[in-house]
Amino acid sequence: MHENNWLRRAKKLYAIASTGLHYCRDEFDRERYEEIAAIARGMLADITDVPVDRIEGIYADSGQGYATPKIDVRAAIIEHGKIVLVREKSDGLWTLPGGFAEIGLSPRENVVKEVLEEAGVTVEVQALYSIRHKAKHAYTPDILDFYKLFFLCRRVDTTPYQAGAETLEVGLFAPEELPGLSTLRVIEADILDAFSYALSPVPTMVID
Repeated sequence: MHENNWLRRAKKLYAIASTGLHYCRDEFDRERYEEIAAIARGMLADITDVPVDRIEGIYADSGQGYATPKIDVRAAIIEHGKIVLVREKSDGLWTLPGGFAEIGLSPRENVVKEVLEEAGVTVEVQALYSIRHKAKHAYTPDILDFYKLFFLCRRVDTTPYQAGAETLEVGLFAPEELPGLSTLRVIEADILDAFSYALSPVPTMVID
């Protein structure tokens, strides 16, 4: 499932305007790019029912300059045939631990940090098992464009799992007993791919 064509076009239009504003030196060009950006924000507001001022804030938080996809990192921790999921405070649904990649940290460092913050344990990264372009799959549509990186991880301490500031609880689930997923963050295929990679004698990374 791909995202709505008009959402994809509006995001692309905004990216062109943002990149143009970063590089242009002519004041008249700047006015044109600002007008295009305003049109794109209005289109995004119409398509997603998110207020324009909220969209402006989201894009302001995402940084200025040449427009590129953001990075989301997620950890798959499998123990005794079950996978670790955390329940988000924001929507009450379940996801693999993870979140935005932060500047200054490697992908490995980012995912280790997210697991500690959301599930209360220390892990080591074993493998990158999947890379997905969010817009091309059945996630909840997003105003921003994302590449999603999924890592198979292993717990390295005996600390009990514990929810963090942004999570309500931590649980372990068999693949056939998954709870309601926060599809803004994770889809069932992300979890099943983790089991497939972990159990395969010749694991193959998914790049999609």
